[in-house]
Amino acid sequence: MHIRKLSVLASLLAGICAAQVPAPKAQQVPDWVSVEANIPYDSHPETVLDILQSKKTTAVGRRPGVIVIHGGGWVGGTKESVVRNFCLPYLEKGFVVANVEYRLAKAAPAPAAVEDVLKAANWFRDNARRYNVDRDRIVVTGGSAGGHLALMVGMVPKSARLGKPAKVAAVVNFYGITDVGDQLEGPNMRKYAVTWVPEQEARLVLARRVSPASYVRKDLPAILTIHGDADETVPYEHGVNLTRELRDEGADAELIPIAGGKHGFSQEQLAEIYPKIFAFLERRGILK
Repeated sequence: MHIRKLSVLASLLAGICAAQVPAPKAQQVPDWVSVEANIPYDSHPETVLDILQSKKTTAVGRRPGVIVIHGGGWVGGTKESVVRNFCLPYLEKGFVVANVEYRLAKAAPAPAAVEDVLKAANWFRDNARRYNVDRDRIVVTGGSAGGHLALMVGMVPKSARLGKPAKVAAVVNFYGITDVGDQLEGPNMRKYAVTWVPEQEARLVLARRVSPASYVRKDLPAILTIHGDADETVPYEHGVNLTRELRDEGADAELIPIAGGKHGFSQEQLAEIYPKIFAFLERRGILK
């Protein structure tokens, strides 16, 4: 009888523990997509990525690759949340997708997220042969904070001391923050930015270190920005100013303005935007 009570108690405890363990995040992918999930690219629990590939691909030779970085103001979001809008369009074009998770502010504030995505980008390039990816045709993309981090992957030089610079062929930036300091104070201050770059000594110096606007120069990959002119979260001027400054320096940069576009786009808007993105990549020999 005593043994039976212990057995029942053990079962109850096991059930309670199981209930406290978060369920694995479901991958919302169609049957034609294969997923190799949660591959570590660094030592932190959050620093994992997924490799997604189309089972329908019949292309011969190396394929283009894309690094996808989710948004969420550096304080939230997951890689699983961007599969539909940011991964599937590339998979349909035959790209191999690396969908990246990184440390959010609750785990580590700035510049941790930047350091993480640089490591993820270098991991993907180092493992390109394993996934039959052409190292010279790798794109990086993301929206909002993910757009910011995608820009950082494409633009950060060694002198920034944020990690080993990554080498990509193009950046596709959806309404990313380009000047972090602009969102720490003044009319464009945002809680997520203040959380990611909290009060500290030399705070604005750090904000400049993690701002794409600090690294404008001619010798950069092609950069395409898509930004709504009615964005109330990341001002449209962030995309406009960065594109203008890049072009003034002789860099390859284009802007696709979305009239009336808010922070995030509908499926109908995305259906019009992606052909323009792929045309941009075709003109640069990345998509063939």
